[in-house]
This record gives sequence, C-alpha cells and structure tokens, in this order.
Amino acid sequence: MNKRPKLIATDLDGTIVSHKGVISQRTIDVFTRAKDLGIHIFFVTGRPPRWMGEIRDAFGFGEAICCNGAMLYDLINDKVLEEWMISIEDQFELVRRMRIAMPEMSFAVESNDHYHREIAYIPKWDAGLDNVGVSMIEDAINRPALKVLGRCSNHEFTSDEMVAVAHRELQDLVTVTHSTSRDSLIEISALNISKGSTLAMMAGRLGLTADDCVSFGDNPNDFSMLEWASRSYAMSDGHPEAATFAKAVAEPCQADGVAKIIEELLDLPA
Repeated sequence: MNKRPKLIATDLDGTIVSHKGVISQRTIDVFTRAKDLGIHIFFVTGRPPRWMGEIRDAFGFGEAICCNGAMLYDLINDKVLEEWMISIEDQFELVRRMRIAMPEMSFAVESNDHYHREIAYIPKWDAGLDNVGVSMIEDAINRPALKVLGRCSNHEFTSDEMVAVAHRELQDLVTVTHSTSRDSLIEISALNISKGSTLAMMAGRLGLTADDCVSFGDNPNDFSMLEWASRSYAMSDGHPEAATFAKAVAEPCQADGVAKIIEELLDLPA
C-alpha cells in the first residue's frame, strides 16, 4: 500500500460535495492532478444522471456509477452505458412485503427517464417530475426500475430503522440501503447490486484489483465500496458505522478531507 492508486472512487454528497452543494477548488485541483497522472476517476453516487450536470461542469472528466451501482454512466457524453434493473415482478413483491411490515411507508419508482411517486410520498428533490402522484405505486409499476424508494414522510422511523426492517423482509429479493441519516428514506436496488459490486466490476474490466483502488464515502450506500477497496476512507462526520467498513478515516468534506488524502497518495511512487 505504499504505491500510488490506479483508480480513485468517491461518493459525492457529504464526501466531496458539501451539504451546501459546494465542491472546493482544492478538490477539483487534486482530482485534475490525479487524472493527469493517468489515474482512473470514478464518481460513485446514489444520484441519477439528471443530477450529474454540476459534476460534469465542475470536473470535465471522469466516469460515473449512478443510482447506487445500478447504472454505468458516461458522464462527459451524458449517455447511459449499462443498467442493472429491478424487474417488474420484484417491484410488486417488495412493495407487497413492505406494506405488511411497515404500513407507514410510501413509495416511488425511478429509472433514467421516469420517476413516479405515491401521493403520500413527499419528495424533497424531484418534486417537479411528478406533481400529481398516484394513490398506489402499483399503478405506476410498468417497467423495470433502477431504484424503488421508500419514505416515511411523517418521519415515524429513521432511515436506519427502515433499513433494518427492509433487510429482514427483502434480503432474498433486493438490495436495501440509505444515503442520509437526516431523513426517513431507503433506497432499493436489484439483488446484489451496490456501489461496491459495480465498482469491482469496472476495476476488473480495467485489469485492476482492490489493491489498486482507493474509495471514499460517508453513508451506508458507500459501505460496500469502502469494504471492497484495499484503501478506503470514511468521512469523520458521516454515518457512525462507516468507519467499521473503511480502512481509515478522513476529515470532513468542509475541511477538504478527501483532497488532503489524495494529495498524500499522489506523492507516492507509481
């Protein structure tokens, strides 16, 4: 581990994008230096492609793994390359199970080109995409989805509590995670699809192993890639369990924690 990494994978929000939506110049500069040294840059996020414009504008390079590993996305050319979807059948089944286990939960479904929600599901970010909603999400499930989102809009449960119930009910059917402890929201992907699984696949295609890679993240949807990479850093102000999956801890985003680590890594021999 005394060599420069060949691939850098980072989460966005709370990791290199501050909670105010800011990416520091120091962060942009060190990622640019890494790219110029021939290091592969992967932005690995829960975001869908429609939220990636600011990342494209800020950096102007890099590959993207979106929707918690469910999509490989050509960031620069705004093109979906590959998708790993939840089938229609599995969407119906997961909703059926969770309505029994947690009746307080409402649902939304998302793919690259569509987003639908239940009326009871109060969105925080995609309000303009579905201003009406449906009474039951089953009425909107008509194609494979990148994500099913579950929300307790009255905050009856935390995201961690919701994940615990969903893991118990859905572990044989889909992958469940969340990306914010400040909300009551879970994110559901196809079985065995995660940031870590897709990152490992992309590294393998490049002829790289976990030893060649470094990853950064702050929330449960990052745990899989923090665990996979031989060098990984949890943000010190992230989810309290993040450090148990990472190999080390970085300073918070607002202190340029990721940039500081990469600056040190780039000084290592190739």
